[in-house]
Amino acid sequence: MTTIRPFTCDDLFKINNVNLDPLTQTYDLPFYMQFLAHWPEYFQAAESPSGEIMGYIIGKAEGANENWHGHVTLLSVANDYRRLGLAATLMHNLEEISEKKRCFFVDLFTRVCNQVAVNMYETLGYSVYRRVLEYYSGRQVLVYSSGEVDEDAFEMRKALSRDKENKSVIPFPRPVRRDELN
Repeated sequence: MTTIRPFTCDDLFKINNVNLDPLTQTYDLPFYMQFLAHWPEYFQAAESPSGEIMGYIIGKAEGANENWHGHVTLLSVANDYRRLGLAATLMHNLEEISEKKRCFFVDLFTRVCNQVAVNMYETLGYSVYRRVLEYYSGRQVLVYSSGEVDEDAFEMRKALSRDKENKSVIPFPRPVRRDELN
C-alpha cells in the first residue's frame, strides 16, 4: 500500500531512484529546502511499504488577484512505479491544496518533447496555455552531435472552481520567451 505523506528533510537522501529519469529536472539541496520551508503543504512524497520513495511533487502558491494560482514545480515518479496512478494522486492533492488557498488555477511546465507527460496532464484536465521558447536549457542532444540545445516547454493549466468563467485557461495567442512570463 502506498502512503502519500509530507516530504521530510530525510527524504532528500532517498530520491535518487526517482531523479534518475532523464526528463526529471534535478536541483541542489538549497532549492529543495527552500520549498520545504516556504510551501511544506505542497511538497509531498509517495512512499512504498518498505520505505522507498516512489515519487514526489513540489509546488507552491504564487501570483496576485486573478493570477493567484497553484504551481507544480516538479512531479516525478520512479520508473518502477509508473502507471499506478501515483502522479494523478499527487496532482489531485496539489489541486485540493490550491482550492483551499482559493487559487484560480494550477499551472505547470513540461517539455514539448515529453508527450507521455503532456498526454497524462491532458487526461487530468490540463490544457496547453502557451508555448515557452527555450525554457529548458542545455539538454544533451545525441542525434547529430553531442552538443546542447535549449528546449521549449508547454505551460499547461487547469482552472479551479474559483475561476467560474475559465478565463485562466484561454490559450495565449503566441509563443513567449522566459523573460515574458508573469
